[in-house]
Amino acid sequence: MKLRPFLITAVALASIIGMSSCSRNFTCRCTIKYSGVPGLPDSTSSEYTINDSKAHAQSLCEGGSYVTNQNGVHTEENCELF
Repeated sequence: MKLRPFLITAVALASIIGMSSCSRNFTCRCTIKYSGVPGLPDSTSSEYTINDSKAHAQSLCEGGSYVTNQNGVHTEENCELF
C-alpha cells in the first residue's frame, strides 16, 4: 500500500517534465540581401521568437527563406534558427 502514493507522484512528475520539455522558445533570425540596382540597402535583418518543438520551429523558420528576381532587383532572404 505504501507504493501507491509514490507511484502516483512519480507519474505526475514525469508527466509535468514531459510536457514542459516539448516546447521551448527559439529565435529565428532572417537576413535579407538586395542586389541588381544601385541605391538598394546592403542588407537588413529581423528576429522573432517561436515557441514550439525544435523540429517544428526549425521548419517554420527556414520555411520563410526565399529568393526572388523582380524588375532587376535580386532579393534573397535566409532564415536560421538559434
